Amino acid sequence: MTEHGGPEVLAAAEIPEPETTGKVLVELRTAGINRRDALIREGIGPGYRPRLPVILGSDGAGIRRDTGEEVIVLPSLRWGDSQRCASDSFAVLGGGPDGGTYAELVALPEENLYPKPKHLAWAEAGALSLSGLTAYRALFTVGDLRAGQTVVILGAGSGVSLIALQLAVKVGARVAVTSSSQDKLNLAQELGAVAGVDYTQPDWELHLRDEIGEADLVLDSVGSTLQESVMLLRPGGAVLSMGGTGAGGIVDGFDIRTLYLKHKRILGTAMGSPTDFAGFLDMVADGDIDPVIDSVYPLDEVAEAHSQLDANQRFGKIVLSTA
Repeated sequence: MTEHGGPEVLAAAEIPEPETTGKVLVELRTAGINRRDALIREGIGPGYRPRLPVILGSDGAGIRRDTGEEVIVLPSLRWGDSQRCASDSFAVLGGGPDGGTYAELVALPEENLYPKPKHLAWAEAGALSLSGLTAYRALFTVGDLRAGQTVVILGAGSGVSLIALQLAVKVGARVAVTSSSQDKLNLAQELGAVAGVDYTQPDWELHLRDEIGEADLVLDSVGSTLQESVMLLRPGGAVLSMGGTGAGGIVDGFDIRTLYLKHKRILGTAMGSPTDFAGFLDMVADGDIDPVIDSVYPLDEVAEAHSQLDANQRFGKIVLSTA
């Protein structure tokens, strides 16, 4: 990517192989596309305007050139020693000088490579990392989700929301979702959601609360829905705030009394640590959690793939393939 803009700014190019000093070269087979990639492409907001040119892509799966091992990529770079939060030098792969995974080759520190779960196809493995890592940390490391609790996941259809849904169902939680599409609500219920509402309808949060009762956790990647998320909580519950896709993440008219008078909490969470990633892969290992794949595009059709992302009609992850 040599400039910011729409999908058309993304194009294939031949460049030298990446420098491998202190790193491992991976021959990529697939790379998942994330909403973060579109934000960087458009240059929206601080943190999304890296020095150009840049190779996008945080998710990836491929083969180590030195050993032939099938691996998936941990996109968290330089997390640090604390489990509470990332270090000051933390970065996410694909948003700066570290070349991303929209490529045939990527050079990464060895600690960022993990064995590919054996049951996953390449497309699934390439779509796994960022969404799964983010969902796992939010639900378990930050949210302390347990069996029998109720969690609401906003925006059924994204990669993070669908992995979060599967993880929560796996541990015995009761899950409800929101979407503007009845088809997506139906598909989410096939994955284990007990209820779903159309968030374009007035007072959707009240209708959902009437249906399922109060929630222990609300997974909110929208941001502008913070008031509605807080209204869904039981006393002592928590909003897991992990994005700002709505209205640039700006919250207008929030009534702080709805928070503190009922001892409710807002907990910020983003990405995750190597420990989180290992915990997530442990949950995936038995084969009953799979990323939902919307579509797969050849690497040189990246602009078309991003057009599909921008259309917001997908259910699951869009993947690039080098095959």
